Amino acid sequence: MSDAIPGSNEQALLEVCRRIQPPDAELERQAWERLDSLTKPPRSLGRLEEIAARMAAVQRTVRPEATPSAITLFAGDHGVVAEGVSAWPSEVTFQMVGNFVAGGAAINQIARFVGAELVLTDVGVAADTSVFPAVVQEKVRAGTRNMAVEPALTREEAAAAVLVGVRTVQRLAADGVKVIATGEMGIGNTTAAAALAAAYTGVPVSRVIGRGTGIDDVALAHKAEVVDRALRLHRPSANDPLGTLASLGGLEVAAMTGVFIGCAAERVCGISDGFISSAAALAARSLCADVYHYIFCSHRSEEPGHSVALVSLELEPFIDLGMRLGEGTGAALAIPVMGAACAMMNGMATFAEAGVTERPED
Repeated sequence: MSDAIPGSNEQALLEVCRRIQPPDAELERQAWERLDSLTKPPRSLGRLEEIAARMAAVQRTVRPEATPSAITLFAGDHGVVAEGVSAWPSEVTFQMVGNFVAGGAAINQIARFVGAELVLTDVGVAADTSVFPAVVQEKVRAGTRNMAVEPALTREEAAAAVLVGVRTVQRLAADGVKVIATGEMGIGNTTAAAALAAAYTGVPVSRVIGRGTGIDDVALAHKAEVVDRALRLHRPSANDPLGTLASLGGLEVAAMTGVFIGCAAERVCGISDGFISSAAALAARSLCADVYHYIFCSHRSEEPGHSVALVSLELEPFIDLGMRLGEGTGAALAIPVMGAACAMMNGMATFAEAGVTERPED
């Protein structure tokens, strides 16, 4: 932790973290008791039962719910794009925000299919997105600084972006939302995610660097060098997770960090998406260890750093479809899986209710 006196945003974030408690272990025990009483061989629905029991513990009820649900999509730009780490220019972030608003992106179609509300927030796009009325305006600053030459954010800016995510969850939870998925848009954010994953897990950059939006071998080697340079410059400390997020992170990554923290504070199930989202999950767990219990992992991304992050987080994804788009597309697909787990737990009859003979005890 920094020796400096925390600013107002950092103090507010610390206060949220202090309120977080682990899920209710007694409710999880009761959930398993109910699951084992249902008309099926014990544990025959595998991880679907585990999901239901975890949701019960988070929501403090043996009748958990996956609806209403929402997908929070945060957009922000990255100064490190100036280093030539992406196959796409920064202006694509703004253009994709327009595409989200128009309903033309993959996440729009999947969100509609799974019945989830899509909440699009500008936390750090370099251009002015207020021309799109559907975009929630929470801009902390117009993109990060270049982390390869200076800290991407100040501590107060990083904390402010995290609080954007926390407030987003608070608003949704107040409306009764039970499950919140995370998504992002930001050209250059796989570079930030690689730096954060290396910093929070301690693994070599070579294990977390990936092709992002499709760079070639030469650009990949350059991207790794840029991340190495940023890590040498900032020397992130395990004892200062906010400082690490500030020096290396993106504004949309920080906002997703806040979603996970907010979910833990509000006892809502949070769903991580791919590599960028997992970097935010690492940051959230580093800021508050008990946040881990509230995170549900949707899928395994093709980005190599995602598997590294999941091992560190001790999370097992629901599905593996070879996806690497981002936008919350993988996280959205977890919503019906969680809904099926709840439907099973809430709707199945017990052996006693159905008049079915239970298997004799061994």
